[in-house]
This record gives sequence, C-alpha cells and structure tokens, in this order.
Amino acid sequence: MIRNHAVAMNPIDVKLQKFEIYPLSYPTVLGEDVAGEVISIGSKVTRFQPGDRVTGMTAGFVTKKTTEMAFQQYVILEENLTSEIPDHITYEQAAVLPLGFTTASAGLFNPDLLSLRLPTEPAHAPTSEIVLVWGGASSVGGTAIQLLIAAGYEVFTTASAKNFDVVKKLGASQVFDYNKSDVVEEVVKALQNKTLTGTFDAIGGAAVWEPCIKIIQQSHGNKTLVTTNRQFTEPPADVTIKFCFAVSIRDNNVGEAVWRDFLPKALVAGTLVPYPEPLIAGEGLDSIQTGIDVLAKGVSAQKVVVKL
Repeated sequence: MIRNHAVAMNPIDVKLQKFEIYPLSYPTVLGEDVAGEVISIGSKVTRFQPGDRVTGMTAGFVTKKTTEMAFQQYVILEENLTSEIPDHITYEQAAVLPLGFTTASAGLFNPDLLSLRLPTEPAHAPTSEIVLVWGGASSVGGTAIQLLIAAGYEVFTTASAKNFDVVKKLGASQVFDYNKSDVVEEVVKALQNKTLTGTFDAIGGAAVWEPCIKIIQQSHGNKTLVTTNRQFTEPPADVTIKFCFAVSIRDNNVGEAVWRDFLPKALVAGTLVPYPEPLIAGEGLDSIQTGIDVLAKGVSAQKVVVKL
C-alpha cells in the first residue's frame, strides 16, 4: 500500500468517464498512474519496505478492486508492476511513467505480440534491427523508443514537426512527419535494403493503421502491426494486427523483467527518463476532475498530473 503523492491522467480515464467504454460498477474509482511512499507491505513482499519512494501501474482493471485504482489517497500496488524511484526524480515526474511504460512493454516484448529482445541496463549493444514506432512523442511512444534503445534496436518513428527534437533526444535515429502526404513513401525509402523487425502503433486509429499497413506491405521483414487500440478492422491478408493490453505483463515474465530487473537500474542511470514532462493541473483530490478536463482538451508531449 502506498500513500499517493502524485497521480497522472490518461485518455482511458476521459473515455471511461464520458462513455463507459468498459463496464463499471458504481461508485467507482479510475486511474492507473501513481507515485508515492510505501506505507505497508504484504507478507510475501521482499523488494520494498515502508518509506520507499515508488511508482507503479495499478491493476484494478483486471482485479476489479477499487482499492487498486489510482485516484485516491492510498492505493494497493502489485510488486511486479512497481519500481523504486531515485531521489533525483520527483513524484510528479515519476507519475507520468507507469501506463506508458507498461503498455509499451506489453506491445514490444510480450511473446504473443512483437516478442522482441528484452531491455537491459547497461543497454544491449546496438544492432541494425529496425523497429518503427508510430507516434513517438506520445507517452507510450516516447517510452517505447527508450525501451527499444535499451534492447539494442534502431528506432524509426513519426511525430509532428514540432516534436522532432524531442523524439531524437529520446533515441530515435530517423523521424518522419506523419502529417505529410508522402510520409509512407519517405519511410519505405528509408527502409530500402533494410529489415523491419516490428511496427508498433502508440496512438491507435484508422489514420495510423492505414499508413502503417502500407509501409509493412512495401518493406522486408516482420508483417505484424501491434496497436494500442482494439477497434481495428480486418487487415489485408499479408499483414497481421494485434492489440496490446498493458496489464497483461503481470501474468508473464515481462512484468518482472521490465519493472523489477530493468526499470529501477535504468532510472538511477538515467538511461530511461520519465516521459513526457508533467503538466501540473492542481493539488488535492478535488483537482482530479480539473486534470481530466485539461486532458480532454488535448495536450502534446506532456502528461497531466495532480499532486496529492
């Protein structure tokens, strides 16, 4: 159990409040991203002690327990979805990380999805294996870029022109403007005589799937597109689309590999940084609705956070 010091808002929270896209039992608690101080631990927990500064991804979506959702003063976290945070990272910075980190890890490393090599700290030696991340400036995309670099992959990504420097700083070797009409042709040209090891959609939606499918069809390598949105239509016969569910990594080796073995060391070393920058919407539980409203209006290369 942790005492929350900061929580972050995600698009899923906006959608659940407005449209109840998943069945909910009322009254309910929303929220996935937390950072705070450990108050007490279960009898089998060995990694943490009361007083530890941690960040974690809540598991309430699958456990159906409101005690395991973020938007409250105290929350229960599972050990394999939690990481220590070093002193140089604030709670507000750490709170932006969990859902993006967990979603990217599921899509990139789950054995039934892209099944890529796991990240390490120190990072795996760079290879010529290329992974395309569509939407590299998003919270999921920016974290995916960093995970891929730690796993030794070369990253091609897309972003709006104003965020090119942001994703390059995260480690992308080539960046393409997804607003350009010829973006497909540009990516395909850059991939000539190269092997596309995987394609990860960090945004979701038909506007993403269409160009990604065209790129995959015209490139040599893995013909699978992993997406963060489950509402896709049947793809062409030569392309496979798969949906990644973030919390799925709690049930396999990926959760422990990224949350226990990789993330604590990477945060200390600075080889993975919490991304994107927090946008503070207020302080206290009363500000959570303000945070939801701010996110609903749209943000770019930022994540809405409330301090508690």
